[in-house]
Amino acid sequence: MLIKKLKQMLKWAIALGTVFCLSFLFAGGANYYLSRDKIFSQAESLADGLGGNIDRLSRLIFLRQAVNARLEQADYVKLQDMPESLQQAVIAVEDRKFYSHWGFDVEGIFRASLVNLQYGEVREGASTITQQLVKNLFLSQDQTLGRKAEEFLLALDMELHYSKAEILELYLNTIYFGSGYYGISEASRGYFDKEPAMLALPEAAMLAGIPNAPSLYSPYENFMLAKKRQFIVLDAMTAAGFLRESVAEDAKIKPIYLAH
Repeated sequence: MLIKKLKQMLKWAIALGTVFCLSFLFAGGANYYLSRDKIFSQAESLADGLGGNIDRLSRLIFLRQAVNARLEQADYVKLQDMPESLQQAVIAVEDRKFYSHWGFDVEGIFRASLVNLQYGEVREGASTITQQLVKNLFLSQDQTLGRKAEEFLLALDMELHYSKAEILELYLNTIYFGSGYYGISEASRGYFDKEPAMLALPEAAMLAGIPNAPSLYSPYENFMLAKKRQFIVLDAMTAAGFLRESVAEDAKIKPIYLAH
């Protein structure tokens, strides 16, 4: 048993070390070796780059402290105080393999790459809930190789230090739900004047559909688009086995009453 655990720890250490090295190189570390003859003229930028990499390393080593520093504790909602329908809706529409991957979905990445190559532009993403969480907590929206490598590294680290339930809880407490609402507590009260635990299935499905494009799917911005997105979420829940089709169809026709 001990040998098995040691092998698993070694496997994680190798994976983390590999991705960190890639992150360092893609973020500009390679410039030091490729431009050694210019080291004096680039000393200041190199120092900045090293400082940034030290910050990244510190964040990896002390991940829980880094996460806690970014949380808004006043409105934090525990997972047991969120309806199961909300959790299932988010998983169904955002990351159906959430409970089986290690922070990133290799098959999803491959599929999205083929789609994007086919159209010559980004048509489909492949970010898991874990990747979205670390991106929202720590990273910019830049689509550089260095930032993407760091995202993979942090996602692996997150999966190593947190349970799936904790990751989902963190995600729902930090994701942007549009109209100025961050986290499920603000969104639930802002849209429906309810605590998260009181959300009905139609409301939970509508909220789960917003983070994909908050400026489009906020019911305060465009209720019809929000409603169409709700249908997509309910269909995804049915396809994932979370709902019977009759229950999903009933939820689609239930009225939605917004807070204002």
